[in-house]
Amino acid sequence: MTANEDQEMELEALLSIYEGDECFKEISSSSFQFRIGDLDDTKAFILDVTWPETYPETSPEITLDSFFNNKISAETKQLILSKLEEQVEANLGTAMMYTLFEWAKENKVELMENHKPVVIAVTTSIGDGNTAKKKERKEQLTKSQKRKIVNKTDHKGVLPRGWDWIDVVKVGAIFIFCPQGGALSYILCEPVIHFYFSPSSSLLDDPACK
Repeated sequence: MTANEDQEMELEALLSIYEGDECFKEISSSSFQFRIGDLDDTKAFILDVTWPETYPETSPEITLDSFFNNKISAETKQLILSKLEEQVEANLGTAMMYTLFEWAKENKVELMENHKPVVIAVTTSIGDGNTAKKKERKEQLTKSQKRKIVNKTDHKGVLPRGWDWIDVVKVGAIFIFCPQGGALSYILCEPVIHFYFSPSSSLLDDPACK
């Protein structure tokens, strides 16, 4: 019987034995995963097994590289692999997967006796230390605007009342916009009238417009 025939027969036996078992997973016809312990068991681990073409005459490749095993220390992993290697040597030339898996399950406590979970530190950086917060830029006055303000101040540097009023001159009518359904309200009058208002106030605040 060839090595490939031996593998086919062992694969068929494994699929029959572990059918419906969540601990066993077939990755391909020559590679498998077997979890030793329950998912919520802090001492559980997963064995990754791959058959070379000459298996079972040669040793299967066994690793603990699964992400599931990240919290297991390197020393504990080495112990597990060395103990499994002893079992492989004792069963070389025969279908040994079932024997290895069951042995690992029965000896899990011993294999994980010195297990101390590895703490994985996660650092999170917020923002860029070289990036300064942008300050809100205030509107800058031109030299001409500053000069006009200075000319309007008194000897104490105080602006007189009404310095920012705007003189609106309208011959024949003064137009006032009021929120009355979007319609334009106006007052007819004669003759020329000067009407002053400050940009900082609103005509809408006038009681007449409410």
